[in-house]
Amino acid sequence: MSENKQGKILIVDDNEDLLKAAKMYLKRHFAQVDIEKNPEAIPGLMNQEDYDVILLDMNFTKDVSSGSEGYYWLEKILQIDPSAVVVLITAYGDVQMAVKAIKAGATDFVLKPWENEKLLATLFSSMRLRESRDEIETLKIKNQEINQSINEKYSNIIGQSAAMQRIFQTIDRVAQTDANVLILGENGTGKELIARAIHANSSRKAESFVSVDLGSITETLFETELFGHKKGSFTDAKEDRPGRFELAHGGSLFLDEIGNLSMPLQAKLLTVLQNRKVSRVGSNKETPIDLRLICATNMPLYDMVKENRFRQDLLYRINTIEIQIPPLRDRIEDIPLLAGHFLKHYAGKYGKTVSKISDAAMARMTKHPWPGNIRELQHALERAIILSNSSVLQPEDFNFNVVVNAKDADQSMGLDQYNLDEVEKLLIRKVLKKYNGNITQAAAELGLTRSSLYRRLEKHGL
Repeated sequence: MSENKQGKILIVDDNEDLLKAAKMYLKRHFAQVDIEKNPEAIPGLMNQEDYDVILLDMNFTKDVSSGSEGYYWLEKILQIDPSAVVVLITAYGDVQMAVKAIKAGATDFVLKPWENEKLLATLFSSMRLRESRDEIETLKIKNQEINQSINEKYSNIIGQSAAMQRIFQTIDRVAQTDANVLILGENGTGKELIARAIHANSSRKAESFVSVDLGSITETLFETELFGHKKGSFTDAKEDRPGRFELAHGGSLFLDEIGNLSMPLQAKLLTVLQNRKVSRVGSNKETPIDLRLICATNMPLYDMVKENRFRQDLLYRINTIEIQIPPLRDRIEDIPLLAGHFLKHYAGKYGKTVSKISDAAMARMTKHPWPGNIRELQHALERAIILSNSSVLQPEDFNFNVVVNAKDADQSMGLDQYNLDEVEKLLIRKVLKKYNGNITQAAAELGLTRSSLYRRLEKHGL
């Protein structure tokens, strides 16, 4: 028996002794167990409570054995709540009645007198089904709200540069197809925004957009996160759980940082993409999946293929269409637009009177290399607005000193002549020194996630 009981159960049966016995047993396992002998009370009870499982008798006193009353109330319950989970009970069950009940919308079917352990297992299984339905429905609702908030086609993507206009044109052509898309670009360039724009302009926009950061998933959790698991399949598997592939069924699945996958995990992912079926960990049952796959990475996949660090067949599978997002330093005409957007957002968020960026500050911003791209620009604006006491942001409100220090490192070279990797290594070393090795603060300063900074530290041997 669980100490942290969960779940609300409603039992409807005309046998008072059965109701009392069932409640006495089940209340030890569930947070709430309501009983009712009169099925006419079902609508009122459902309006008052959101039940996880309704245990419904098929035969009441008016109709002893046909089960017609059970079918009638099953239909009424599903009219009130189409996602309701109903388990039908009867003393006169047979295969035909069970099949008819399940076709009519019932989740399961039990015979009375029942065995307590079997009844409990059925209810727990049905409750997990309700949780999965609710989770998927929540994702759909959240996704619909995101779509409804978009007044313009690409209002979440800010950019008027020729490079961004070409990307918008590509999205227009690609979105209505189901072609797999690979988005390439440095960290902080807005790869997920592009992925969401593709989904929002596709025929799948009413379904879920499920995002997975593969860089943050360990090898041991990869299968259970993406493919799901069955209860008891490993130590902490206390319930059945759908994976991200199942949650994205009918919609779009965004796999960010796909270049971080090891070769064994690449093989597992390729198998699923080829077969369009997933099997939860601990189960041999295959579940068909229908989704739009969008992947992204900041890593050089083509070089990795040559070095045998990325499977060529997987690359071919994910890049039917390829979109390359330019770094911010290559679209400097978009910097004033982006800066203005973040200025308005953070001034409102923090209740500040900052309303303008000085020409001198803007000039410095357009010359800054922004190794962290848009994310770095965003954090720079947020920091400046928080710390500023003026209505106009000045150059001193921004932390441009890391670039000055980088240039001072070698007076014989201009910043535009630096090897990009060397500049990145130098900047990371300077910022780490500034924060005494604090990864969280250094990552925020550079506009990177902690995991991204760790990868760069490993890359540069820092």
